[in-house]
Amino acid sequence: MVGISGLGSSGLDIDAVVGALVNAEKAPKEAQLKRLEDTSTAKFTALGTLKSALSEFQTALAALNDPKLFENRTATSSNTGSLTASASKSALPGSYSIEVLRLASSSKVATASVPGDFTSGSGDETISVKLGADGDVTDVKIAPGSDLASTRDQLNAALKEQGISANIVSNPSTGESRLVFSSTTTGAGNDVIVSGTGNLSVLNADGAQALDNANASSAGYISQAADAEFSIDGLVLNSKTNSVTGAIPDVTLELVAKTDAGKPLTLKVGEDTTGVTDNIKKFVDAYNKLITTSNQLTSVVSVGEGNEPLVGGLVGDSSVRNLLSAIRNELVDPAAQSGIRVLADIGISTQKDGTLAIDDDKLKGALENNFDSVGKFFTGETGLTSRLDKSVDGFSKGGGVLEQRISGLQLTLDDVKQQRVDLNRRILSVQDRLYKQFNAMDALVSQLSQTSDRLTQSLEALPGFVKKDK
Repeated sequence: MVGISGLGSSGLDIDAVVGALVNAEKAPKEAQLKRLEDTSTAKFTALGTLKSALSEFQTALAALNDPKLFENRTATSSNTGSLTASASKSALPGSYSIEVLRLASSSKVATASVPGDFTSGSGDETISVKLGADGDVTDVKIAPGSDLASTRDQLNAALKEQGISANIVSNPSTGESRLVFSSTTTGAGNDVIVSGTGNLSVLNADGAQALDNANASSAGYISQAADAEFSIDGLVLNSKTNSVTGAIPDVTLELVAKTDAGKPLTLKVGEDTTGVTDNIKKFVDAYNKLITTSNQLTSVVSVGEGNEPLVGGLVGDSSVRNLLSAIRNELVDPAAQSGIRVLADIGISTQKDGTLAIDDDKLKGALENNFDSVGKFFTGETGLTSRLDKSVDGFSKGGGVLEQRISGLQLTLDDVKQQRVDLNRRILSVQDRLYKQFNAMDALVSQLSQTSDRLTQSLEALPGFVKKDK
């Protein structure tokens, strides 16, 4: 409502008076709600930050508590250009000296050269292909009048299931071309054997005829299939493929290239200490982040004389104290086993600020000498990671301590919003009432002033009235 200032003769500034009274009514409650909102918002944000850090800590615990992490084995080659390897969890640790003497190879067979305008005969023309002397024969009937490209395509369509393909290789100087048959199957005895009738000379019936490069009419093998040959600790072995299984139990070797003569590579099979180390460091990093976050949220930092200190959102908060106390109790509780019993045994110690630090050399030594004990220390129902997770679960789980407090603060913030709505509604009512009262008072003063003026005029009109000089 808009006030009527100076109505009649009162000259009263109703807007200013009502505004001052309304502000006096509203200010204390508004200040109270703001303090409550600021405090609740600060705690709400701080608890969310703490819960996020706690969630990261539990994620790191879960990763380190995975038994498979301690079952992994590595196979490391000193010369990956010649050999790579992988190991299953049951592979035994060991070191091996390996030479790659020859890679497994597949067979290639070429037909005799034909001119660029080659076409197959007008009658039935069949090309027979098999893999190995005892392999199944695939007979491919070539359509009459087919050129070399069409012949190739017909062969490929028929042979694709056998892992054999045909391609054209041409001599630019003469314009003549050959069909070359290639197999994807390696190993001795897996030669491509081609025979047939017609205009294309493919006689290689026994697979033992070598191609004579100097003779364009020659047909035969370019290369024969051969086994891989390699040695392990001086023992010469063979494999039909370059992917070797069974030579070392539970280890797969991938032969890539020949090693230099007299320069064997070293293959080391062992526990996956690198993977375990990475996960231990992630655990320490996540713990340190939780501690650092907690310290920041519960700290009071002076910013100079005369200035208000910076106060963390959870200063004096019992939830933080209880959470950290539960974690620290588990960290110092020795494991009921021999070997690795406390974090200090693997080079992890507590610093002055409550964070953890790792002695890399001591951790490396513990993993090399007590790998299984380190695994038992961290994993399983009674392992450190499981005990830590249980100690914080009541704080982090759905409906837990932190979630309940966050939900309670959200209700408080919602209530502050509603109280503001109610306050504004009440203030509008008070303002409306004050305007009515002051406008009524101003109207009364105006009426009284007018009555006074009329009485004065009547008195002045009476006989014998003497007006005094002002």
